[in-house]
Amino acid sequence: MTGDDERLDLVERFFRGTGSTYDFMVTAATFGIDRLWKRRIVECIPAGAERILDLACGTGISTLAIARRFPASRVVGVELREEYLAIARAKLRGLDNVELVLSRAEDYHAAEPFDCISSRYLAKYADLPLLVRHCRAMLKESGLLLMHDFTFPPKRYLVAVWRVYFVLLRLVGGAFFPAWREIYRGLPVLIERTRWVQELVRELAECGFSAIRTDYLTAYGSAIVSARLMSSPDT
Repeated sequence: MTGDDERLDLVERFFRGTGSTYDFMVTAATFGIDRLWKRRIVECIPAGAERILDLACGTGISTLAIARRFPASRVVGVELREEYLAIARAKLRGLDNVELVLSRAEDYHAAEPFDCISSRYLAKYADLPLLVRHCRAMLKESGLLLMHDFTFPPKRYLVAVWRVYFVLLRLVGGAFFPAWREIYRGLPVLIERTRWVQELVRELAECGFSAIRTDYLTAYGSAIVSARLMSSPDT
């Protein structure tokens, strides 16, 4: 099995049958902090952005927030799972500044460039070298890239809390929501194993991005990596 196949298989195993409960679980499991994280990302999007790409948009939580904050902008949401995209379509019905696309994030291409590309919970699953190259090709000069995902805490006392947290999620969340058992077993292993922040920063630097910044959030529970494309793809 190739690396791409393994990533797609992992996403399928984790998220199969979870669409109807995703919004509730992502809020309940993070004690509402996920909403604060998403708000932080939306606030990072430049005020004058005319075209915004929301990769791995899921059920449209962040896409809706972006579309409401930037009603004069064109917002494109890209999602791999039709199960999630169907929920996003219903949620975004009536908004004429949003387009939703069924696609793997790494495979999506657009004819017109974007002022900002953002994603949440994508980096740990993604083929980052490919994704960064494609994002570079789709960004305008001085365009902003924002990527947010979970991180493994660097401090011993935070690791202890982090492990207890996931044990409780497996016991409580898995008991009441069986569709989430697989992700609560596998997600902590993936978070601990992946080095997406370091890999992403390296790829961004190699692809000509600058002003690369990592902001850790909520006791190192997640991070936002931001970067600007300061030169056009052809230079």
